[in-house]
Amino acid sequence: MIIGSITENLDNEKRISITPEIAKKYIDLGFNVQISKNYGVHLGFSEKEYVDLGVKFFSDNEIINNSDILVQLSLPNKDQVSKLKPNQTLIGVLDAYENKTLLSEIAKKNINLFSLELLPRITRAQSMDILSSQANLAGYKAVVESFSTFEKAIPMMMTAAGTVPAAKVLVVGAGVAGLQAIATAKRMGAIVFATDVRLASKEQVESLGGKFLSVEGSENLETEGGYAKETSEDFKKKTRRAIN
Repeated sequence: MIIGSITENLDNEKRISITPEIAKKYIDLGFNVQISKNYGVHLGFSEKEYVDLGVKFFSDNEIINNSDILVQLSLPNKDQVSKLKPNQTLIGVLDAYENKTLLSEIAKKNINLFSLELLPRITRAQSMDILSSQANLAGYKAVVESFSTFEKAIPMMMTAAGTVPAAKVLVVGAGVAGLQAIATAKRMGAIVFATDVRLASKEQVESLGGKFLSVEGSENLETEGGYAKETSEDFKKKTRRAIN
């Protein structure tokens, strides 16, 4: 059985689905792996690394034609999708809500679709969770990029010439990304405040050294699955007033 992956649109997606490490795991499981030429060069993975593992290189069209399973980060373009054959499997971050019409057309061709961002938040699906790791990176990166444009020092600095107060950071939303942002900002010496519609997040924020801001008249807006519920317009107005 062949697992293939074609080059992503590098203007929108720099990540790749099959690194040499992942390729080795697939091959050890008995799969043949095929990828596009120069597939991971932009991330520092040479073709030799793949060749040494037994990975084969083909054109995008050949890979689509050969593969039993196509693994992607983003949904391929319409021309590439039109070349998919019945009984093939497409796995990726397919953005099911944005691409609903196109995915419906693909499904009619008897192509198996798995959009990994829709995996439920349950214990047995944790090993396939593609969102938490990326949310962690997003929270970290958001703080690093914010501080890179900040024109003052981040931690408090006491010098003979005077004292520079610590930067104050507000994180709105204390999910996976928000908690990582809080931890990153705190490690860099900032005073961190955070708010979230889920009351359970208060303890998490405080455990990282942040100060939790409660909104007047707030209630627990958390679903049984741990997700945040949609807030009312009145609550949104109160939140904006509290932030300002």
